[in-house]
Amino acid sequence: MNTKIEEKDGKFFATLEGEMDTAAATEAEETLKTLYNAGGKDVIIDCTKLEYIASSGLRILLGILKGAKASGSKVTLRGVNDDIRNVFKLTGFISIFEFE
Repeated sequence: MNTKIEEKDGKFFATLEGEMDTAAATEAEETLKTLYNAGGKDVIIDCTKLEYIASSGLRILLGILKGAKASGSKVTLRGVNDDIRNVFKLTGFISIFEFE
């Protein structure tokens, strides 16, 4: 799993690539923890190359959403494929995240 964050134009851009299974989620969370307090900057999470997400990955994204919203930021998921979108539907997360 590859995870990176860039700050550009007053926003945070995170890229998730590969499989965010339970083992990879710990490392991904360490990289993404900056986004828990986005300080009012919007967060765009690019999932175009994300192939799989486990419940631990969903927990991380939910934590980012809660923390970012608390600091006045908006979180958007970009490029989510159909399989991962179905995971969001099944868990009810589809209604709490914004998608592009």
